[in-house]
Amino acid sequence: MPIRIRKLIGALFMVVYVIFYALIAMALAQSRPLQEASPWLQPLLYAVLGTIWIVPLLPVVSWMAREDR
Repeated sequence: MPIRIRKLIGALFMVVYVIFYALIAMALAQSRPLQEASPWLQPLLYAVLGTIWIVPLLPVVSWMAREDR
């Protein structure tokens, strides 16, 4: 598959993934257990929710950057 097609597919996938992840993260942030967590724990949980979305996208980025055969 040409690199241009891989980049197009990967970019579309990332946009869709980030939209769905943002909706899920917002729902989790508004959930009762997180709202009732201690004030010291809440920033940590928000930081984790704000950065964990990167991990599943790492294989997609490496797939997009592969050289053509």
